[in-house]
Order: sequence, then C-alpha cells, then structure tokens
Amino acid sequence: MTTSSQAAYKKVKSILISQPKPVQKSPYFDLEQKYGLTIDFREFTHVAPVNVKEVRRQKVNPGEYSSIILNSKNAVDHFFRCCTEMRVKMSEETKYFCLTETIANYLQKFIVYRKRKVFFGTRSIEELRAPLVKHRDKETFLLPCSNLGAKDVTTYLQEIGVKYQEAIMYETVSSDLSDLSDITYDVLVFFGPQAIKSLFDNFPDFKQNETRIAAFGNSTAQAVADKGLIINIQAPTPDIPSMPMALEHYIKVANKEIG
Repeated sequence: MTTSSQAAYKKVKSILISQPKPVQKSPYFDLEQKYGLTIDFREFTHVAPVNVKEVRRQKVNPGEYSSIILNSKNAVDHFFRCCTEMRVKMSEETKYFCLTETIANYLQKFIVYRKRKVFFGTRSIEELRAPLVKHRDKETFLLPCSNLGAKDVTTYLQEIGVKYQEAIMYETVSSDLSDLSDITYDVLVFFGPQAIKSLFDNFPDFKQNETRIAAFGNSTAQAVADKGLIINIQAPTPDIPSMPMALEHYIKVANKEIG
C-alpha cells in the first residue's frame, strides 16, 4: 500500500474502513455523501476453521460438557462444525449461555430452541451472572473461542467462580490485501490489533507518511503505537463515542483548513 509525509491536518478525500461494507444504512454512507468522499470497505482479517485434530489435541470432547458459553455467531458456527466433524451429538439437555439475544436466536439453526435451556444477556457476560452462579456447581462449562481468546469472558468467569474449559475452534487470520499495493488512501481506519497485524503482514515496509490513522479502542491504539505509527483520529472519547463521529470531527477541521 503506497502512502505519501505526515501532516496532522490535510484534506481528506478517501477513507478505507478495515471492516466489511454495511448492508444497511450506515453513518459512513452519510459521511461519504455529505463531504463528497470516497469510502471503501475491506476486511483486513477473516475467520478460518481450526482442524478438529487440533481441537482434539486440546483434549476437548464437546459431548463431555453440559453447558456451552457462546460469545459470537462464529463461536456457534464452529462449535457445531466441530461437533459434526467429531461425530458428537449434543444432548437435548445441554444448556447454552449466550452473550446476546441475537446469538441465542442464531442457535435455532442448530438446536430445538427451549428457553429453559438457553440463557442470554444484551451485550456482556456480566448479565448472565444469575444463571451462571445458579448452575456453576452442577454443570461442566465449555467456552468455544478463537485464537485471540475471550479475555472479558474468562476474567469474569474466574471472578464468579465458574470452572470452564476453553477450546480454540476457529482463528482470526490476516486477509490477502495484495491488490491494494498501489492504492493510496488519506485515512485508514482500524478497529482491532489484528487489523494492524494484517497491515504489516501484507506490507512489511509500510510507512505512514501523509496517511492518517484512525483507531477505535485502547488495544487498537496500543497496536498502532507499537508499530511506531501516529494516531490522528481516535475513538471512543467522552465527547465522541463512535468512529463515524470521530471521522466527521476530523474532516470538518481538515477540509475546512485546506479550503
């Protein structure tokens, strides 16, 4: 990916968002139209399955667990993929603890949905405290996850005394971005450390120069700093909770200053 010399405020004409293109109305589309920008979307990472041989090496047999903790649709997909490939049929009495109702509803692709067997919160593991504590002494818990783990979940489970087994069933890997090698964007937007890793996996000699970097979240900001890059746009902040708002705040200043 080519870039051109670091300037704090330089007119923005093009932005690359390191995420899939939204399928519905999005604030990014509004930004594009309002300021006459070109905003492209590209996944810098993708999810790949972990071979069941690797799952077995973790000494994990899904059928031996009576409760499954699911923190994403990917976790659901790959848990049941592993069950199929390992020829394991989960008991109808298995309990499922889902971080959100969306994940719980997604389970219907794989099981007969019974409310007394499926528990869910709205967005975080803390909201599952009551059912987790109720069942912690009589259930065996399995947490399917990616190679990146699920630190927020595991930390909380340890806090409330839930014994669990992690099982890495899928992994987040860098996507092939070689077709972007000769393309320049004014702003690159990142939402996680893995996207920064992907940038350098694809372009080991990447130099920031005049490209502005937007980072969402502390872990992303740290990954940017670790690579010696400068963060020009950061979110969330108390006044700017979202990335679209952060981009607009920057664009208003940068594009006005240039005239």
